[in-house]
Amino acid sequence: MKTLAKNEPSLQNTFREDVSVKIWNKLAASGMFFSARRFTGAICAGLVLAFAPAIAEAQSESDTPISVELNKLESIDTGCRIYVVVNNETDSEFDTLKLDLVLFKTDGIVDQRFFVDLAPLRKQKRIVKLFELGKVKCDDIGSFLVNDVVECRSGTEAVENCLARLDVTSRATAKLSK
Repeated sequence: MKTLAKNEPSLQNTFREDVSVKIWNKLAASGMFFSARRFTGAICAGLVLAFAPAIAEAQSESDTPISVELNKLESIDTGCRIYVVVNNETDSEFDTLKLDLVLFKTDGIVDQRFFVDLAPLRKQKRIVKLFELGKVKCDDIGSFLVNDVVECRSGTEAVENCLARLDVTSRATAKLSK
């Protein structure tokens, strides 16, 4: 009996490989294999086309920004009045949009942390909100940081990724960032 070297193919393995190749070639020649592949591809393409509008709408809605602009700081007897312009460009109404803000003085030192609710926000609507900071001079305010969105709700539903949707700018001497 002959012993095979490690790299020498056995008759049994050669037979299996030949049969596999022949079956593969027959399926390919008959078109059955490729028809099944085309059929599966057509189903996948049809599903993508069927759900494309819903996917695009969901993506475009989540990409639509809510613009928050620090518009003006006004000195008052008790401190500083802050004017914020909010532009809800989405097709959703927000019953709650509560921001965690940090106030930095002009020297960059944190002065205080506070929460403001910019809601209610109607869809496709621009509004102006006023806030008063007591015992803070407007000239001492260097910047505001939107540290986080504490709560974001449309009706009774929580809205995800509200911080990412915020587009913050400033026209005032103090900056607004996130």
